[in-house]
Amino acid sequence: MSNSSPKVPTESAPEATPSRSKKWPLWLGIGFFSAVGVALLISLLSFMRGGDEVPIAEAPEAELAESNAPADLREHQALVSEVVADLGREVLIGDSPTLGNPDADVVLLEFSDFQCPYCARASDQVETFMADHDQEVLLVFKHLPLTSIHPEALPAALAAWAAEQQDQFWAFHKALFANQAELSDDLYVQIAEDLGMDLEQFNRDRASEAAKTAVARDLALAQEFQLRSTPTFIMDNLLIPAAVPSEFFAEALQRLQAAQ
Repeated sequence: MSNSSPKVPTESAPEATPSRSKKWPLWLGIGFFSAVGVALLISLLSFMRGGDEVPIAEAPEAELAESNAPADLREHQALVSEVVADLGREVLIGDSPTLGNPDADVVLLEFSDFQCPYCARASDQVETFMADHDQEVLLVFKHLPLTSIHPEALPAALAAWAAEQQDQFWAFHKALFANQAELSDDLYVQIAEDLGMDLEQFNRDRASEAAKTAVARDLALAQEFQLRSTPTFIMDNLLIPAAVPSEFFAEALQRLQAAQ
């Protein structure tokens, strides 16, 4: 990985490969003001202006908001493109839970918080999108618990990581959002029981340093991208902030594919 790779408390993220995959075209990198990039930004800005139900994105933890945070969407998009190009596909995916086609040309990173109501809403939109495009897209889940405003966000993330160790992440993820108002230790154990998980292993895993390190790694990546709200998505290197309608995902995918 380059010198700008995320730093985590107890473990470094994997090294990036020297050559970048052709599956990550830099259509918004140096050529940020290309026709495709501008069209997608205009479309995104239009989506964000329209509609009465677009929620206000949640404030992040103080440590995620850097003093030199991007001033506007275009500046933030340029930063995201640079980080994506620097880290590369394999590092960005890492060991995170995935859904869809592992060989898909398009990778969709989802930064989410299990106690965020907008994340729960977006989860349904993403599920619908992936049902239609699971062969074209690889969805990658990244933890972004905003602990200063969501006290159960981190415990839920650690429990979800423990579920992942028993190949139950996505079922656990769905149950957490479905029962978001009841997030608690009792709920995490109940979901694990309902899914037939080994409870001894589940409790051991969610309390482990490995679980904390995994979440810290995702937080470090979010800081690299200077993300300040949840949910936030990055499709290839296109930044998709919170509060966009589900149809934007399909439009972004279509334009990305046309540009490849």
